[in-house]
Amino acid sequence: MSRIKVVIAEDSLTVRKRLVEIVEADPDLDLVGEAADGKEAIELCRRLRPDVMSMDMMMPLMTGLAATEYIMAHFPTPIVVVSASINRGELYRTYDALAAGAVDVVEKFVGDDNEEAEKAWESNYLATLKLVSRIRVITHPRGRLTTIPQALSATPATAEQKYSVAAIGASTGGPGAILDVLNGLPDSFSLPILFVLHISEPFGTAFADWLDSQTGRRVSYAKEGDLVSAAAGKVVMAPPGQHLGVRDGRLRLSLEAERHSCRPSVDVLFESIARDYGPAACAALLTGMGRDGAAGLLKIRQAGGLTVAQDEASSVIYGMPREAALLGAATHILSLSEIGPFLGRVPASPMGQRR
Repeated sequence: MSRIKVVIAEDSLTVRKRLVEIVEADPDLDLVGEAADGKEAIELCRRLRPDVMSMDMMMPLMTGLAATEYIMAHFPTPIVVVSASINRGELYRTYDALAAGAVDVVEKFVGDDNEEAEKAWESNYLATLKLVSRIRVITHPRGRLTTIPQALSATPATAEQKYSVAAIGASTGGPGAILDVLNGLPDSFSLPILFVLHISEPFGTAFADWLDSQTGRRVSYAKEGDLVSAAAGKVVMAPPGQHLGVRDGRLRLSLEAERHSCRPSVDVLFESIARDYGPAACAALLTGMGRDGAAGLLKIRQAGGLTVAQDEASSVIYGMPREAALLGAATHILSLSEIGPFLGRVPASPMGQRR
C-alpha cells in the first residue's frame, strides 16, 4: 500500500519543524515538501501533486487563504487548514478557505507543557490528514455563482402545498455549500431558515457572523424561546455545542447527548421540524460525512413535507445525503447549484402556520 504524500505549509519554522516531525514519524505518511509561504505552497502542490496539504492561514507573500483559493481553482487538492482560533480575522480567513474548498480545519496547538493534550492533538492531526487525503475534491473557484438550470423552471410543489419553515443540515464541505444555497435564493424568499452545521469548537464561534457578511440575508445564532416566525427570511443557526430544535413554534436549545457523535445534530432539528410543522416543512440535507440528518429527513417526508438531498457529483463527501437517498428520505435529489433556486420557489404559507 502506497504512503500518503503530504505537503506542509507553515511560515513559523518552529511550528513547521514540529509538524514535520509528527508526519515523518507516522509510517502511513510520506512528507514530500515544506513551504514557508503561500506562493511556495502553490508551487509545491503544482509540482508534487500531494494527496493532502496542511495549510496555515497567516503566511507572507501570499496568505494560506489565497493559496487555497488558487489551488482549488487550478489543481484541486485535499487541504486541511491549521488555524489559530483566538483571532477573529483568522477565523474569517478559515471560513473563507473552507468555502473555497478546503476540507477540514484543525486548531493550531499551543504548547502548554501538557503531554497528554499534545499527544491527543497529534493523534487528531494525523487522523485528519489521513481522512482528508481520501476525499475526492473538485475544482472550486471562490465565489462562483451558477445560473438556474432550465429543468427546474417548474414549481417544486402543487398549488395546494404551502410551507412555513425551511431547515438545512450540512457537515464536511458545508461552509461552501450553505453559501451557494443561500446565494441561490431570491431576495423575496420569506421562510425562516433553520441551519445546523457540524463545525468543531472553537471554530464555530463566529461562523454566523461570517455567513451574514457573505450573503444579503441576516444570519444569527438561535436563542432559546424565540419565535420561529420572527426569523422570516432570515437564517438561524444552531450555536456551537448545542442542539437546535423547535417546539410549539419556538426555538429550543439543549445540551442533551450527542447524536451520531454530533452536537448540534441535524437529526434533532429535522425530527422536531417534522413533529411541529409536518407538511408545512421543507428541508435540505447537504454534503457531509456519516449519516446524521438522514433519518430526520425521512421523518419530514413521512409527515408530508418537501425534502431535498444533495447529489453525489456536487458533494464534497457523499455520506449524509447518500444515507438519505438510500432511506428514500428525499423527494428530490439535486446538485448544489439547483438547491437554492429550487427552494426559492416553494410557496409560503401564512407566517407561523404549523401542522
